[in-house]
Amino acid sequence: MKEYKLPYGKEFLNIKVDEKRVLNFLESHLENYIPKTSQLELVKDSLENPIESKKLSELARGKKNVVIIASDHTRPVPSKVIMPLMLQEIRKGNPNAEITILISTGCHRATTKEELIHKFGEEIVANERIIIHNSLDSEFTYLGKLPSGGNLLINKIAVEADLLCSEGFIEPHFFAGFSGGRKSVLPGVASRTTVLANHCSSFINSESSRTGKLDNNPIHIDMLFGAKKANLAFICNVVINSKKEVVYAVSGDVDFAHQKGVEFLRDYCEVQATKTDIVISTNGGYPLDQNIYQAVKGMTAAEAVVKENGVIIMLAKSEDGHGGKSFYDMFDNNKSLDQIYSEFMARSAEETVVDQWEAQILVRILKHAKVIYISDCSAEIVRTFRMIPAKDLKEALSIAETFVGKNSSISIIPDGVSLMIKN
Repeated sequence: MKEYKLPYGKEFLNIKVDEKRVLNFLESHLENYIPKTSQLELVKDSLENPIESKKLSELARGKKNVVIIASDHTRPVPSKVIMPLMLQEIRKGNPNAEITILISTGCHRATTKEELIHKFGEEIVANERIIIHNSLDSEFTYLGKLPSGGNLLINKIAVEADLLCSEGFIEPHFFAGFSGGRKSVLPGVASRTTVLANHCSSFINSESSRTGKLDNNPIHIDMLFGAKKANLAFICNVVINSKKEVVYAVSGDVDFAHQKGVEFLRDYCEVQATKTDIVISTNGGYPLDQNIYQAVKGMTAAEAVVKENGVIIMLAKSEDGHGGKSFYDMFDNNKSLDQIYSEFMARSAEETVVDQWEAQILVRILKHAKVIYISDCSAEIVRTFRMIPAKDLKEALSIAETFVGKNSSISIIPDGVSLMIKN
């Protein structure tokens, strides 16, 4: 028997399994990558050597109104490392710049003051102008039509900036291909109308809208177009390991700098796997496992590894519950998974509803495999999402074995959002 330690919220859960059954232990090779310098030096170096762009200090010269788009509480971006350096660089070029930090919540709930302090530290929260984007109530500027035909409406604060820049991180993303770069604008500071058009059922259903795919990805194409139309002039993006530490950083042009970060990730995050009866996955712990909505991401890695009609065991503390009323309401009925999915696919881009994309992907997973969910959520909520609740890994494995047998094969994925699976 071998013991495996898996992230769960801010802690870990352990399970002992006969290692002969474990055919895959799937980790990003990023854990083996040792950066040459400290987190601070990596970010500093990227800012000193931007890709296809002038330095941020040079771009800031003569610019009165500077806006930095920053990620929200659902993303483990090490802003305490990045943001002070970006602020310093801007003020180096323009000490009198009026700087606004715009929190890119997308369609998420508003970030709390406590979460802002956790993210930036007390000094930045106390001394900088921070505005939280609201996809419904912020003022928006129309910037034309997206390639897909949707209306491009972006937060007026971002559009009216003399210099618009952003911080963020790059990781595999389950339908945009990769996070980071252009995503800070769309969906980050876009109107809900724009996000819904971009996240429509036909786009989510596209085989090109998958983890690690950018070529011909209709969601990515819209996002990049939106970022350029909003004049996102400079990004500082990092790659982080499982300890949420910076191991790589890129700065510069929204497209070219992001591409370089993506190339780095491809070398370290793509893993080979054989299909197994059971797959145990996580969302990498806090902050990405705060709710069921976010946990769908970690399930997609398991989806790529589990056999048809197999079992996924998903660990996600979910202290925030389901993560969205509209997401919950799509499952709070007596309809079959096939009925729910058919309704999604029948909707046009204009008819897309909030959180439909996450529900669509979850239904797709549930049609492929059973999901046993370990969380702090009530059993009732878990069952509403057509998943099976379990209090711990031991109970979850016991339930899984009733479906696929006691000698069934197992894959273990300590962080499902960090991988690209190659079958």
